[in-house]
Amino acid sequence: MFPESLSLLLKHRSEKRSFRALKTTYPGIDFSSNDYLGFSSQGILSAEIEKLQPTKHTGSTGSRLISGNSVLFEEIEKDIAVFHHASSALLFNSGYDANLGLLSSIPQKADLILSDDLIHASLIDGIRLSYATNYKFRHNDVASLTELVERHRASFKEIYVVVESVYSMDGDCAPLKAYTELCGKYNLHLIVDEAHAIGVFGNKGKGLCAEHHIEEACFARIYTYGKAMGCHGAAIVGNHEALRDYLINFSRSFIYTTAMPEHSLLSIKAAYNLLEQTPEIDKLKKNIQYFRSLLSNSSLIIESNSAIHCRFVSGNDHVEVLENECMHHNLFVKAIKSPTVKEGQERLRICLHAFNTKEEMDLLAKLIRS
Repeated sequence: MFPESLSLLLKHRSEKRSFRALKTTYPGIDFSSNDYLGFSSQGILSAEIEKLQPTKHTGSTGSRLISGNSVLFEEIEKDIAVFHHASSALLFNSGYDANLGLLSSIPQKADLILSDDLIHASLIDGIRLSYATNYKFRHNDVASLTELVERHRASFKEIYVVVESVYSMDGDCAPLKAYTELCGKYNLHLIVDEAHAIGVFGNKGKGLCAEHHIEEACFARIYTYGKAMGCHGAAIVGNHEALRDYLINFSRSFIYTTAMPEHSLLSIKAAYNLLEQTPEIDKLKKNIQYFRSLLSNSSLIIESNSAIHCRFVSGNDHVEVLENECMHHNLFVKAIKSPTVKEGQERLRICLHAFNTKEEMDLLAKLIRS
């Protein structure tokens, strides 16, 4: 018999209009997926993978510490480190695994984690598994972070500052330069999740840290491949070879999981090859500028230079109505409801892509205004 307490929780979700369910069909005009460059949906990545002549190997036979490691793994990690101006890189099966493995293993009991109030659930879960103390600072608020540092720095051995370069719900960018200056002043360790920045910001889509030339100031950066890269997996890069060695020895989400198969590795390699040559990054940037111009005088949209934009619509009922209105016009725009976001912060989350047309963006802007 299914536990009554769990049934009541599901019932409560339904009553709050926040019940989650899986779908298999979507409207035809994509303003929702994280496939910002179209590598996945436009067949760009699959064509590049074929050039790498994949073998017929399917599984990887075990974890990397047993039988799953390969020369291909090692070569790709070295290429990733060079691309992102780092000393080392270590691949994980997903961005969630990478964040979980990093934050659950690196900060120690005598350490402090200071995290932005709006970091991703995977970062939050990693922090929860850590033995370190954690305090949150106000979103993108350097003064709030500084106040916590000055109040607590004498009580802890090491302090880690955890942020995203581009936030997945609001699409706004972190004040990374200010963070690096603060971390340098107080000898703090900056950890930056670049999931929604890779492929969008920086020369050849290297990310926001690269755009601001602060790679060397970061203790660790996480690059996730399920967004603009159009594939799967993630890498943690750092400026110390010892970081890679430490994660191999202590990160449980790396140690106790089956290694990625060859096809996943070749997908990552192919996606990086595309970043070196693709015109899609420029197309995406032009679309972002165009969409912003359509709503430049609107107070309904959070100002964003990223691929992510949002229209606040307070209340799960209300935002669902607007999602359905978009669906009626064949626009795939996802309603983000509480508890995914805080109550009162519900919104339509809009993702722009290199392949969206001006006509599609015109239609979406018209619906947002109305």
